[in-house]
Amino acid sequence: MPSYLVTGGRGQLGSDLGALLGGHAAVLGRDELDIADSEAIERSLAEHRPEVVVNCAAYHVVDACETDPAPPLQMNVVAVAELARACTRNGARLVHLSTNYVFPGDRDEPYGEEDLPDPRSIYAISKLAGEYAALSYAPRAIVVRSAGLYGEQGNASKGGNFVQRILARAEAGEPLRVVADQRLSPTYTPDLAVAIIEAVEAGVEGVLHLTSAGACSWHEFTEAILAEAGVEAEVTPAPTEPKPGLADRPRNGVLARPRADAAGLTPLRPWREALSAYLAGS
Repeated sequence: MPSYLVTGGRGQLGSDLGALLGGHAAVLGRDELDIADSEAIERSLAEHRPEVVVNCAAYHVVDACETDPAPPLQMNVVAVAELARACTRNGARLVHLSTNYVFPGDRDEPYGEEDLPDPRSIYAISKLAGEYAALSYAPRAIVVRSAGLYGEQGNASKGGNFVQRILARAEAGEPLRVVADQRLSPTYTPDLAVAIIEAVEAGVEGVLHLTSAGACSWHEFTEAILAEAGVEAEVTPAPTEPKPGLADRPRNGVLARPRADAAGLTPLRPWREALSAYLAGS
């Protein structure tokens, strides 16, 4: 197995990659490597000499991006460009994480890797620009688009991942009103970590879509969470209500994976099966 360096190593995906790779990886949180610091990037690459760098670091406070675009543009674009250049100089492959938000979500069919992106928010624009930076400055890069991530670590910036937040609200007796007209493939990060390593070992390059199999609305996902956890609560379906100053979300955020399938990569297990494993502590 090649040696890895994982940025954003304290987050959901980064921590799961670290657990899977063990001694083959240097897993660095932002306190250890801020990718917005180009000198820190060079020092880390010189110290650890990785063959593969997986960039899980990002600015993803989606609505805040609309009122202050400087942080996402710095972290999701400029820093990615610097990281990609550094990887090329040091002979390391780059794997960069992106999002289904790069698509508008205004059609019924899932979006494949070759479909033309059309971002509709500052966050999505920054992530798409980061993809271009990664692919331009690190020619052997893999850009992995995924969606609805949840894992063992939780999401510190949001007070836990979606599953944790729903269960906490239900157990507290809070009303649950969840959008029913946005569809996606919620993705379990331990499964995504396995898929990323498989893609690296297969020598795949370019854009890949890697999500849990199948799709659901956020409302359907919420009902599944409660059912799998054995928690009774009423969930009211709600329509998407665009609000001034908040980012647009794709109505259809489901990703197809023709390039990943053509490369012979193993599909991730269905989202409901992955959710059951997560709640069972697997």
